[in-house]
Amino acid sequence: MMNPTRLRILLLLSKKDMCVGKIAEILRMDQSAVSAQLKVLRHLNLVKAKRHGRYMRYKLNNKHVRNILREGFKYVLKTSQ
Repeated sequence: MMNPTRLRILLLLSKKDMCVGKIAEILRMDQSAVSAQLKVLRHLNLVKAKRHGRYMRYKLNNKHVRNILREGFKYVLKTSQ
């Protein structure tokens, strides 16, 4: 089962690339907690990071991750009706 915080991070990143600070701000979490979750997502190969100056910018690893999220939510919405 997916950790709810990690799922929320994936959903945010499915909309646009973001740095840790912005994700933490939106989720109202400490940056260190978000960084820990991003580390797990990177280990699972679901997200990747690229350095932009002082900041790391995170994005979904590829379009397949985005498709899996979309299809998963479509399934949940369909079965909940």
